[in-house]
This record gives sequence, structure tokens and C-alpha cells, in this order.
Amino acid sequence: MPQPPASSPSTGTAPEADADAHAGLSDDTRPVPRDRGPVGPDAPPPPAAAPADTPEQPAPDTGDTPGPDPVHDTVALTGGPAAPETGQRTTQPVEPAAAEAPAGDASDTVVLGGAAAVPADPPAPRPPAAPPVPPPGSGGGRGDGGGPGEPPAGARRPRWRRPAVLAPAGLLAVLGLAWGVDVLVAGDDVPRNTVVAGIDVGGLSPAAAADRLEQDLAPRVAADHVVVADDVEATLSPATAGITLDVDATVDAADDQPLNPWTRLVSLFSEREVDPVITGEDTALVAQVDTIATQVDRVPVDATIAIEGTTPTLVEPVDGRTLDREGAAEAITAALASGGDPETPIELPVDVEPVRVGTEEAQRVLDETVTPALAAPVTVTSQDGGTSVEVPVEAIAASLTFTPQDGGELAVAVDPAALQSAMAEDFTAFGEPAQDARFEVVGDGVRVVPSVDGTGVDPQALSGQLLEVLDDPAPRTVTAQLGPVPAELTTEEAQALGIVEEVSSFTTTTTNNASATNIRTVAEEVDGALVLPGETFSLNTHTGPRGTAQGYVPANVISGGELSTAVGGGISQFATTMFNAVFFAGLEDVYHKPHSFYISRYPAGREATVYEGQIDLQWRNDSDTGIFVDTRWTPGASGGSITVTFYGTRRYEIEAIEGPRTNYRQPAVQEKVDDGDCIPQSGVQGFDVTVTRVFRDLQSGSEIRRETFETSYAAEAVIRCVAPAPAADPAAPPPDGGTPPAGPTA
Repeated sequence: MPQPPASSPSTGTAPEADADAHAGLSDDTRPVPRDRGPVGPDAPPPPAAAPADTPEQPAPDTGDTPGPDPVHDTVALTGGPAAPETGQRTTQPVEPAAAEAPAGDASDTVVLGGAAAVPADPPAPRPPAAPPVPPPGSGGGRGDGGGPGEPPAGARRPRWRRPAVLAPAGLLAVLGLAWGVDVLVAGDDVPRNTVVAGIDVGGLSPAAAADRLEQDLAPRVAADHVVVADDVEATLSPATAGITLDVDATVDAADDQPLNPWTRLVSLFSEREVDPVITGEDTALVAQVDTIATQVDRVPVDATIAIEGTTPTLVEPVDGRTLDREGAAEAITAALASGGDPETPIELPVDVEPVRVGTEEAQRVLDETVTPALAAPVTVTSQDGGTSVEVPVEAIAASLTFTPQDGGELAVAVDPAALQSAMAEDFTAFGEPAQDARFEVVGDGVRVVPSVDGTGVDPQALSGQLLEVLDDPAPRTVTAQLGPVPAELTTEEAQALGIVEEVSSFTTTTTNNASATNIRTVAEEVDGALVLPGETFSLNTHTGPRGTAQGYVPANVISGGELSTAVGGGISQFATTMFNAVFFAGLEDVYHKPHSFYISRYPAGREATVYEGQIDLQWRNDSDTGIFVDTRWTPGASGGSITVTFYGTRRYEIEAIEGPRTNYRQPAVQEKVDDGDCIPQSGVQGFDVTVTRVFRDLQSGSEIRRETFETSYAAEAVIRCVAPAPAADPAAPPPDGGTPPAGPTA
């Protein structure tokens, strides 16, 4: 049981002095011990203050002091009082035994063991000092335990040692260890469950993955594919289009081990899709797409009337369409990258242009105008009735024209020139027809052949008169206005055009007789063309259809990067010849398209191709004078040469500068089964080239301006024609070497 404190010789009278110093303080101002115990309504009342002159009495022995707890008993170390037990309010120090500590400082005593030490003659108590004010957030507020340097009563474990912290930390450590092992085990192999275009390469070494892609995917990419655009089906050759599977780049894209833990975890349960790397040569692909476009593109065909002889028929309308070239290239590349089945068609996008005239309008014109018009001839009489000429149904049919209007109507007219041609010499009964002025090449120059005015029937006026009576019932008669008929192009008008000298000329040659026939035919159609100032010349428009009916024959053409034959082949050589005449005349190039592949007989970057209804050659006469076109075909032992010469008035001295050939592209090698249509090719390198047209002043030679033409040629594939595989011999033994079944016996 604690004993009352006793006076200590070592302390002298200090306790009494301290007691006297605090005797006059009230309970509100008296310093209190740092650990005041519970506060609030549950706190026990404070002990009654003893009179200042009454010595402090020892605490009564209740006889129920608990025995020492070897785990939780307080250890009082030197430098401060021991923390009281929970629930106790005593502030009495425990006096050490005389033999355990030197006299002088009771706080230096360490109480250990299983029984409480009994102090001997404890010193007089010293009033506790006012507790220090802890800094904000230090956790040293009231009720927190002992003073500075003292652990609080019932101290808790450090935060990092609590289960709520240790369990997640342990789990993270385990997961980190598993991640590290997974990465080390995977090494340089392709990550697991990696799939390239449906081919599983996960877990393979890069070399093994490359072998699998070469064996399983590369043949699917390189195989010919069927493409479909609207109702057009064509064949695409990826090798010719410059499209191949880059196996090494694909493996490089697939074999990077992901370090993201979540990605590695997900890869245990799902596939990792990697797109194959497809390399393409844009110029070759564009050439393939352009070839497909020639089969797809078409202008809208309005409903109209076709007349064969004297029999009219209704032509149903057909919407126009244009292959979306950019979208088609993307669709082709995406389909090949997916490694799809070559037999599965690749759908190409097509833009549709609706027609202006529908079936209903054409049927109305057929019923109300055309059928009555072709029911009977029309008689043309002179004003005095002395002369009459019958316009037969055949001439009416040949001269009728049908023109679609933006409002949806189909306009009917009679063409004066066609009527004059159909009537031939019949109209001479009324007089002589007029003759226009024309140009004639004489030696190295050109001259004007004067015009001749005519007399008799004016075809222009007669055409309008005929149209008014075509829907009348027979008999039908019109009265012609007879008189002078002026020429459409007079001598004065021709002379004012300024066509006085050669402006430019260009010649190309061919050794192919079939191509020569077509070149000569188109040259005859163009010869003598007159292009007035400001007019635009179109080769397709000028010649019209170029089929067998017009004298054209099958000849070599380039289609899809391969040689084949088609009616009208070789006309591109005429287009190239005319384009160079335009180039050196300094005229405006409206539209021309170079060949997709370089042809050595043409100047690089200065050539053009045409395709009926699809690819045209157009140029504009941007000078102040007219341009007269003269064409001359010179036959040779094999083939021949074509020369196109422009006459007018020279404006410039033109210089052509061909730049260096760059970005060479090597041709692909293809083997094709020779089914009778295979034409072998030696292949041609592709390259880029820029040609500059320099305009110089005729007198001074000083440069006026420059114009550049940039051309990219695709590589023309090497094609080797191979014989088809021999048919299987039914008598040959089966592949397993077994004995074939016996045949029937006689």
C-alpha cells in the first residue's frame, strides 16, 4: 500500500515553499496534472482541497490494490513521472527503496518484478507543472496520455503493422512477383493469345511466327481477289497493284511483350488482335483501281428514242455511276489486311448519279411525235409551186434529234446538217447549196479556200418548218423559202482567224499493224478540225463511238497492268501525239491522263491515254487566233508513223525540260496459266518524273513563265505464261501408291 510522502533531507524546505506558493490559488487557477482522467458528466468529483496549514494525509489503504501485471505495469524511467493506471487519479509518486536508488530523485526509480515496491520515507510532493500546449495536429491534447517522450497508455501498433495495411501490401507483393515471373517466362516470344488476321501466333518465337505468317497468311494476301462494284465484277491482282504482306514488320508489331499488368492478365482470357502490316505502292494501286473504274464508270443515260432505219424504240434510262476511287483503295487494302478468303468478293463503293428524263416522258414523245413523224413522207414545194421534192421517211428518221432538258423534258428537233446530208443532191432541184470556207495545207504553209454562197433551200429554215408538221396526219406539205443561202464560214471570217503558219508538230511511230489501223482511222476523223479561239477540243466528243462499225479493230491495250486486246487499241498513241502538239503550241492543257506504266516509245511525262466514255484528252485554244488541225499517216513496212500539226499564229518558243527519274519501283513477278489469252511481259521499272514547260518570247528569247507536269509510273509486272497442269490420268496409280481398282473386263 502506498505510504504518505515523508520529508527528505535532500529536498530541504522546498516542498513547503511550493505549497505556500500555491495555497492562495483557487481551483480555477490551480495548475493541474497533465493527465486529469475522464472529463465531462461521467468524471468523478474532484477531491476537497485541504487547508493550507494542514499537512497532506496519506491515501487510505483500501486493501484491494491489484497485483502487478508483468505486461502492462508502468515502467517509470529517469526524467519524468510514471503514467498512472487507467482510471486512477492519484498523482502520488512511488518512492524507491533505499537500496535500489540513490537519494535525491524519486523519478529515477524503475519498478520491475511481480510485486509493488514499497517506498521508504517518500519526499514531500512537488506540485505538477502546467502541461505544455501541444502544437496543432500533434495529437497531444487532453486525455492523450503522458507528457513529452512518454508513450500513451495502452499504445496501439504502428499504422504500417496493422492487418488492414499488411494484407493489401502482401497481395501486391505476390501479384508483382507473379507479373515478374510471367514477363521472364515469356521472354522474347510473341505474347500469348496473339492473333494476326485469324492466325494464332501467340507463344511462338519471332522466327516461328514469321514462318507461320509466310505459310498461312502471305498466300491469301497475294492471291487474286474478286472485287464487286454495283453489278460489275472484276479481278484484282495484289502483286500487280504493288500490295504485299510485310512479314517482318508484322512480327515486329506483334512480338512486343505488354508490360501493363492488366493487359497481361486480360490476355489469359481473351485474344490479342494485331493487324498485319501491308505494304503498298500507291501508284500501282491507283492504276489497278483506275482499270476497274473503266468498267464501272458511266454517264447517266436518260430515257430517249433510238431509231434503227425507220423503226423507233424506247431506250430505258440508266443511272450514272462513278467508282469512289479513294474508298475503293481503302476497301481493297482493308480486305487484304484482314487476310480474308480470296473467293469472298471485296465490295467497292460506287457513287450514283440519277437521270434527268424518265421512261414516262420518253414514252410520251414516242407516242405523240416520233410515231406520227415516221408514218409518211413530207413534200417540200417552191413558192411558185413549180418545183417540189419529197422528204422520205428515211431522211426524217436520220435527221431527228432528242435532247434531254434539265426540267425532265425530252426535246425533239430536226438537225439541218443531217437533213442536208440525208437528202444528198435532191435539194439541188431548188438551187446550189452553199460551201463554207476551208483551210488547205500547201507545202509547209496553209491557205484559205474561199467560201461559196448557195441558192435554193435554206436547210436551217426548212428544219423548223418540218418539225411543225411531223405530228400531222398525211399528206403533209411545206413551202420552202427559196433564195440565196450564205455559207456558215465565209472567206472573210476564215482569214480573220489568223491561221497563217505552223505552230507545232509532233510525230510518233508504231510497229503493230493492228494498232496502225486504229491510229489511221482516228487520224482521218480528226483531220481538218477547226478549233476557234476560246473553244475546248475533246477527242472523245469529236470522234464519237470507236467500234467495229466505225472501222476500228482489236489491238493491244494495257488493262489492269497487263497486256490484252480490245477494239480500238492503239488510239492512245494518237492521243500522245496530239498532246505533244498541244504542249509545244503553248496551248492550255484542260485534261490528260498519262499511262499507268511507262511506255518507252513515248517521252516520259509527256504522253496521254484515252478510253472511250471514260478517259478523255481535252485542250483549250486560249489564243486569239484559230487552230487548224492537220493529221498525216505514213505507212511503214510494219506499222507506220502519225504526225499531228497545228496551224495558227505562233505566240511562244516552247522548251521542254525533263527532270531526273526518281523513286524507282521494281516490278513484281507473276506466273499466269496460259489459257490462250496470256501475253508475256518483261516488266518495266516504275518511277517519278517532272517535266517543265518553259514559255519564251519569240523575239527576245526571255523566259515568260513555267509550267510543271508531274507523273508517277507504276512498275509493270513481269508476267510469265506457264502451261496449264496436265489433266489427271485415270489409269495412273493413286498418290498413296496403292493398286488402282480393276477395270471392267470383256
